[in-house]
Amino acid sequence: MQNYRMIVQYDGTRYNGWQKLGDTDNTIQFKLEAVLERLVGSHVEVHGAGRTDAGVHARGQSAQFRLTDDQQNRVLKLLEQGSDTDEARAGEGPKEAEDLIKSYLNRYLPDDIGVLSVQKAAPRFHSRYNASSKHYRYRIGTNRAAHVFDRKYVYEYEGKLDVAAMKVATIKLRGEHDFSSFNGNSRMKKSRVKTIYNIRITETEDEIDLDFFGSGFLQYMVRILVGTLIEVGEGKRDPQSIDSLLEARDRRLAGPTAPACGLTLEEVRYN
Repeated sequence: MQNYRMIVQYDGTRYNGWQKLGDTDNTIQFKLEAVLERLVGSHVEVHGAGRTDAGVHARGQSAQFRLTDDQQNRVLKLLEQGSDTDEARAGEGPKEAEDLIKSYLNRYLPDDIGVLSVQKAAPRFHSRYNASSKHYRYRIGTNRAAHVFDRKYVYEYEGKLDVAAMKVATIKLRGEHDFSSFNGNSRMKKSRVKTIYNIRITETEDEIDLDFFGSGFLQYMVRILVGTLIEVGEGKRDPQSIDSLLEARDRRLAGPTAPACGLTLEEVRYN
């Protein structure tokens, strides 16, 4: 059995998130699995490093899948059959199995999903369980006219935010905490303890970018953090109140869930 890792980017606007769902085929995971199944002739299960929500985008989603010996042999056979084409003789065709898989995926996937790389991985590598950190970026637009071409990827905010106060609040959020107050899934049974390594806020003339770096994130966690920080920026919440909010472990006390359109999974890192 051969294990593969791939880096995927997608515009999540029209999808119901990453994870395959029983009542719809409109997810990123389903689209990837459908094309791989077409390639190898039988089902292939794709595992993502993070289950991005409906409407959330990714520039650097990491995913992993395994091919059985029969599936791998089919890929190698297709590679061999293509070795005598004009494209291959010109040196432009796939030279390795991973090149063929990447080329095939990008040929048959929808235009808003792209595979940046496919590489062989160690047998025990798992894109989700081996991830050491993730980087999400949330874009808040402060000038609608400047985002005509980025409107699907920015949350347009009407008003002025106190960025200095927001930065003070981010200091309280760094480190290892129980983030139950920022958890969007009340039925979750697993630990809600996560580590945020850094939150960087960058203000430009037309937008405010919030970059979150952490060991992992709960469902809707980044968007709830953004909604809470926006309340701080609006003066509705004292930056110092973040301590008591974390201690309360009560989702009802945190801010609203910011719109999905502004959020992008930028990168997944492995030690």
